[in-house]
Amino acid sequence: MDKNVAHIVHQLKEKGITGAEVAVVLGSGLGDFAEQIDGKITVKYDDIEGMPEVTVAGHAGSVYYGDVEGKRVIAFGGRFHGYEGHPLETSLILVHIAHALNIPFVIISNAAGAVTQRLSTGDLVLINDFMSPSYKFALPGVPNRIRFDNKKERAKILELAASAGIPLQHGTYFFLKGPTYETKAEVRAYRIMGADVVGMSTAPEMLECTRLGIRCIGISLVTNMATGVEAGKLDHSEVKETAEMRKADFAKLVNLLIAKSA
Repeated sequence: MDKNVAHIVHQLKEKGITGAEVAVVLGSGLGDFAEQIDGKITVKYDDIEGMPEVTVAGHAGSVYYGDVEGKRVIAFGGRFHGYEGHPLETSLILVHIAHALNIPFVIISNAAGAVTQRLSTGDLVLINDFMSPSYKFALPGVPNRIRFDNKKERAKILELAASAGIPLQHGTYFFLKGPTYETKAEVRAYRIMGADVVGMSTAPEMLECTRLGIRCIGISLVTNMATGVEAGKLDHSEVKETAEMRKADFAKLVNLLIAKSA
């Protein structure tokens, strides 16, 4: 275990945050899920020595710990992106913390742009695959032979959501390091390549979970249509507005996934 991760985990345990059955990474605008946690312990990232600084709007920068649907849960209100200047190791630190706490199941969420017109702003999308044009997801020295595959679980989750009356799409996540939004030409290319949503997080975390033997699920909230799909200028403020609109369904879906987790 990395020394810094071990130091962070030691501090969390001192604050009463020990093992959990499920970890949830809350993407941009999705931090309100923390309200679902009963008997909550809240620790600011700023109060944890060695924890990176959160700089993106819509990320609270706190760890939440308590119970959801009778399961012990740890939720991370904010993550760390490559476009902020963080190395891959830092972008993966929340996964490594979950692994160090022996958490077997991680739900990873994000705000993303849709590159296909079969999706609409406000859709929740189960990530069934991901890709990147050139970025290497794996850490240095780690063989690039890890394969993510949730085909069997995907059908079960979609059926579960439908039975609970939660509209849930599914599709392929195209990972970009950022920090700039994609161009119209890039969006056309990504669509041809088979992408459904595009974003700047999640895929490396999901692959690292797979490498470490952690069961993981990725959920994107479509907060905008990517450049050129619809007219209009992209703005990060759309994230908060759309997340507010769908936060109840997002919470309901995550609660369901936690309740049905093994």
